[in-house]
Amino acid sequence: MNTYDYIIAGSGCAGLSLLYCILKEPKLQNASILLIDKDSKKNNDRTWCFWEKEAGVFEEIVHAKWNTLEFLSTNYEEKLDLGAYTYKMIQGIDFYNFVFNYAKKFSNVTFLQETVVEIKSSKNNASVITDKNTYTGKTVFNSTPIFNPDITQQNSLLQHFKGWVIKTEQPFFDKKIGRLMDFRLSQENGATFMYVLPTSSTEALVEYTLFSRKVLPKEKYTLELEKYIKEELELENYTITHKEFGVIPMSLAKFEKQPLENVINLGTSGGFTKASSGYTFQFIQKNVAAIVQHLKSGKKPYVKPTFKDKVYNWYDQTLIDVILSEKLTGKAIFTTMFKKIPAEKILAFLGNQSTFLEEISIMKSLPLIPFLSSGIKQLFSKN
Repeated sequence: MNTYDYIIAGSGCAGLSLLYCILKEPKLQNASILLIDKDSKKNNDRTWCFWEKEAGVFEEIVHAKWNTLEFLSTNYEEKLDLGAYTYKMIQGIDFYNFVFNYAKKFSNVTFLQETVVEIKSSKNNASVITDKNTYTGKTVFNSTPIFNPDITQQNSLLQHFKGWVIKTEQPFFDKKIGRLMDFRLSQENGATFMYVLPTSSTEALVEYTLFSRKVLPKEKYTLELEKYIKEELELENYTITHKEFGVIPMSLAKFEKQPLENVINLGTSGGFTKASSGYTFQFIQKNVAAIVQHLKSGKKPYVKPTFKDKVYNWYDQTLIDVILSEKLTGKAIFTTMFKKIPAEKILAFLGNQSTFLEEISIMKSLPLIPFLSSGIKQLFSKN
């Protein structure tokens, strides 16, 4: 039985980002690589949005971008200048096709469509057991949920959303301005807002999003989208060209970065979903770049969290605890932040790129007692 240099279990954003970055590195691109996933990744099943200052690794497949975003809440509306940042969108199918088309140039890369059921480890390698076979690699990179902690209503919020891409016959949208958050909705089910991201004058992604302990009945998302498009966008005639639904954990639970010897968790499974916002794409890219740098330098691929990483994790856990314990609503927290703090500084903070002084200014903008009590609680938590 052959032993691969690297096995990548899961071909989502994290697995494919790692594959692409390995193949772009001359010192690593000849390694034998096995990619396993139960899905063929031929559907446009999701959309990733993120922000960055420069052109990123996947800049050529960015579907749309904005330098101005709107924030709306009760009695408060603002067009946000993002400063040095650009807010970007990548469609899932564009990402999958881009990476797979590039990887097909390499005969040392093998793709298998099988279901991963177990991952084991020994001293010198690790094994991936699927519904059809067993495969051995010197290192296994896992983005399947095999090692995920228990996600419960006590330790987690869920970010759940349904999005429609809608198209009009006549120009309707201003493609230069995206709507980041519109909190002018009922908050009865938790922190609830709409995204509206125009990709042209006739097309936009409209997404109904909640941070809450549990998902809603399927028809509720549809009703809210229809209502918002009719009443807030004041749009009657449109065609739905794409639908997507997703659930992202925003959790206090501990996601292991190295669950076993020679096994590294990636993406959400590795704790790279930002607990306070649900954003994942840019954190995956940072983590993948660090892993590839380790591999290039002959080091083990485990990237140890820095002190600053731990501080940001504490910030995230504090915010989640404040919302879970209902000390403040998500609407109140984000509205207060965007009222008092420039958007560029908030994006730096949410992207783990802020300075200590910026972090202090954000803390000072929020009510002290709820965050102090939750912060102390999380500081001594075992999560």
